[in-house]
Amino acid sequence: MFTIIPAKPFNQAKTRLASILSTQQRMVLSRRLLRRTIELAQHVSEVVVISRDSDVRRVAKEAGAWALVEGGDELNTALRQASQWVAGRHSGPILILPADLPLLTLADLTELIELSPPSPSMVIAPCHRTNGTNALLINPPDLIDFQFGPDSFARHLRAAQQKGVEAVIYRSPTMAFDLDLPEDFKALQNLPT
Repeated sequence: MFTIIPAKPFNQAKTRLASILSTQQRMVLSRRLLRRTIELAQHVSEVVVISRDSDVRRVAKEAGAWALVEGGDELNTALRQASQWVAGRHSGPILILPADLPLLTLADLTELIELSPPSPSMVIAPCHRTNGTNALLINPPDLIDFQFGPDSFARHLRAAQQKGVEAVIYRSPTMAFDLDLPEDFKALQNLPT
């Protein structure tokens, strides 16, 4: 199995946190989250990071992941590019995982993978707002067109349904918590350590 992690340039990541974090702070945070996500995913699969930024790709390589040069600047196009690259090396499932899940655990990843029925199949984890997608496990890799963006959770479910696949929904508070908005960052700061 392969995990694909798309990553924006560090200096363009987490812009919705700009009201509470400086560019430098957001860059440090993004770098730390990417490394953590790669390390967790490596316990369950090979990892591919796709980015248009050479610094992101360097961090990925240093962490032992594959690093692909993104051909454009649109998320779903990048994921299609990465999944095609993976399909040339591997015929099994792929897991799409964002790098901004600060509470993600290894148990989340193993449980999500264990839920995957035989191909064709899809396991999806919604974000805590239930409109976004925080993990997407599909088999085969070209099962659906990626639908990341506004309301991606519902759009991914519809895409699977159109292919005759009943998606398995994985709900986990740690996987559901993504770091997008200032209130997310404040909630994270208030969690017990």
